[in-house]
Amino acid sequence: MMRSLLAALGFLTRVPVPAWVFKDAGATNASLAWYPTVGLLIGGVLWGLAWIGSSLPPLLLAALLLLVWTGLTGALHLDGLADSADAWVGGLGDRERTLAIMKDPRSGPMGVTAVVLVLLLKFAALASLPLADTAIWLAPMLARTAITAAFLSMPYVRSQGLGSALTHSPRLPCIVGVLAAVAVAACSGWHGARALLAASVVFACWRFACMHRLGGMTGDTLGALTELAEVVVLIVLV
Repeated sequence: MMRSLLAALGFLTRVPVPAWVFKDAGATNASLAWYPTVGLLIGGVLWGLAWIGSSLPPLLLAALLLLVWTGLTGALHLDGLADSADAWVGGLGDRERTLAIMKDPRSGPMGVTAVVLVLLLKFAALASLPLADTAIWLAPMLARTAITAAFLSMPYVRSQGLGSALTHSPRLPCIVGVLAAVAVAACSGWHGARALLAASVVFACWRFACMHRLGGMTGDTLGALTELAEVVVLIVLV
């Protein structure tokens, strides 16, 4: 159990974990169930920093939080967002062309634009929210819960992608992890209910788009899902 949690933490964040964790295939497979928990931990760190820095000017505090948020995750999901934006526009509706563009490590104008706009929206939302509010931890938790839900409900279309190792994750622990995160959000009052609804709408729209264009998902589209879910949850709560 601890190995799978460390595997999830090591993959989704830049928090150092022992190297032997990633050599354990069983831990990697089981790590998917812990994604919502890692999201909650990320949110807890941000909430704590917001509380500590509550006396700072809102714009400065929002910028510092966004810096920590991006650094803590290593911009992993922003990279997926950029690749997905380039591929969705440049793919011109063609599945193979879309997948080929996603593999290109270079970011085009659409990818850069998508990253800038998402970061700008996050910054504006953080500057507008009471940062000790539940939103600061609900956003990362629900976004990573969406990743687990995606693996439960969609095929992974790349055989050698970063997420291919998670396609054989035990389903029952993943379902429990998703339901636990949903319960936590639902028990967080009106803010939690709104956040849950917003994340669910993003997930439904993202799933429809991926199934229609690709017949499934890739690691890049999961990164895009994470970023979009986070920013929409923040905006809705503002």
